[in-house]
Amino acid sequence: MLYPIDTETRSVLELGGVWDFCPDADGAGLKAHWESEPWPAVFPMPVPASYNDIMTDAHMRDHVGPVWYRRTVCCPETWRSQQVRLRFGAAAHHALVWVNGRLLCSHQGGFLPFEAEATPLLKFGPDGANTIVVLIDNILDWTTLPPGEVRCAGMDGGAPGAARARQDYFHDFFNYAGLHRPVRLVMQPRLGIEDIRTRVSRDMDDGAARLWVETVTPAPACRVTLADPRGHTVAEGLSHPAAGHACELRVAAPQWWSPGAPALYELKVEALDADGALRDCYRLPLGLRTVRVDGDCFLLNERPFYFRGFGRHEDADLRGKGHDDAVNVRDINLLKWVGANSVRTSHYPYAEEFLRLADREGIAVIGECPAVGLYRFDEQENPVTPIFTDEKAGGELRRHHLDTVRDMINRDRNHACILMWSLGNETATHEDAGVEHFTAVARLARALDPSRPLTIVECNYPRHSRIGGLVDVIAINRYYGWYLDCGDLAAIAEKFHAEIGEWRRRWKKPMLLSEYGADAVAGLHKLPSAMFSEEFQVDYLKAFNRALDAHSFIIGEHVWVFADFATKQGITRIDGNRKGVFTRQRQPKAAAFYLKERWERMRAGKT
Repeated sequence: MLYPIDTETRSVLELGGVWDFCPDADGAGLKAHWESEPWPAVFPMPVPASYNDIMTDAHMRDHVGPVWYRRTVCCPETWRSQQVRLRFGAAAHHALVWVNGRLLCSHQGGFLPFEAEATPLLKFGPDGANTIVVLIDNILDWTTLPPGEVRCAGMDGGAPGAARARQDYFHDFFNYAGLHRPVRLVMQPRLGIEDIRTRVSRDMDDGAARLWVETVTPAPACRVTLADPRGHTVAEGLSHPAAGHACELRVAAPQWWSPGAPALYELKVEALDADGALRDCYRLPLGLRTVRVDGDCFLLNERPFYFRGFGRHEDADLRGKGHDDAVNVRDINLLKWVGANSVRTSHYPYAEEFLRLADREGIAVIGECPAVGLYRFDEQENPVTPIFTDEKAGGELRRHHLDTVRDMINRDRNHACILMWSLGNETATHEDAGVEHFTAVARLARALDPSRPLTIVECNYPRHSRIGGLVDVIAINRYYGWYLDCGDLAAIAEKFHAEIGEWRRRWKKPMLLSEYGADAVAGLHKLPSAMFSEEFQVDYLKAFNRALDAHSFIIGEHVWVFADFATKQGITRIDGNRKGVFTRQRQPKAAAFYLKERWERMRAGKT
């Protein structure tokens, strides 16, 4: 799926701003045909944003079930003869969309885009305004990723028979909902460019880059032009149906993309009519780079690469998981300041806008799908309760997982910043059915994109895990000294070394420490250090890093977490998860200065 941009042949109309909004109760809106009939109440709601923290009552923050969005838009007369698509960057978690009272499309999944051609339903020019209505349902169950369960929470306000629904879920971030990412009308020529797929390899004899380009289009031919970062054309080609609309370009002296030098080329693809006239044009920013695992090394452009960085959440004050360019740019600047070179999109695909920024600014990304919450931590030592069953994570959830992986890879495959795919986080990989589940998911991921390594982030101990053979990198989350052996920093090295040795003996693959960290309440200080103080967070990271540095087959360290984030309420969380090295307002804690010093030394090759 191509990101929407303006070109010589395409136009994008942004539909952000303040929409009409109305919460629903028990599906009353569908019964009353709110897609075309008046609503009982109308509230203002910004788009993109989560709705939970915008209003002032707890009922709206914790709302379970559907809500409705509405706005009007006028389409230019010049669009009447073209193809016009209505595109949503993300809507969490289930969506129904109407245009002028007629159903356009539906979608499941809260972290990836969807679109549909709306031309037959739209009015153009003087014919009047168009009404777009969206129903969004935030319920999580055992057919969704992440999964969840809805239960009755007793009587609401003492009213007889007024049962109140409560959403339970098993992941540690707040279930924000709404129109989270940009909504756009996209005009493009009919029978134009539907998709572009690229793959880069390196000629080992002379170091040249080979770029394979496939265009999905019904056009008779496509002209492909590659310009270097200074705008100079360095390669050209022509593709046509007989060649599968594919061609290969060769760049003799490439500027390879890397976090230290994020060189971006521009790939221009022009769909041509039979007489050579321009039918459609698309411009794709493209970094040339290769990535592979060789023995104990993760190689970027044939050089060992060590991941320095964080897990991160799309999460900020007021807007929740709503996309915000200001937050993303601030985060990129903080990542550079602290010396990080990478993030993991824990625990879902991020907005395309963040990935485009990471391409441009040189931040490596591990792209992760939202398979999180599929594990029982109360049985970590002796797991016995199955998760992958027909009643829970069964066939419907597997089909949704496969669809999500397919959509994630098809959306993000052209991003240079994405070095590896993560197919899940903290799942029941010890179960027979879990192994079968992830075998199918890994098989699909490799078929769709054989150019990138795979991982599945583990919380199982090595004696329980059974999916090491499916992945290229073993990634583990560990919290010795925090959730286990609380406050005992001396236990970190002892237990970590023992466990790492067991992983090594079993799989003999490179390893990534994908999570480790400790909560710190900003401004809380203790001498000597104690849990939840800024000093303890620093001491904790130092102890873990000393253990990490003893193992040459560890290819990276991702601290949990980049910034504090919201969670559901509970006695283990103090106004959310405080493991951030930065506050939720993106200000540094003491640990940020420690990591900055460590990672700058590493970048300079001094450690």
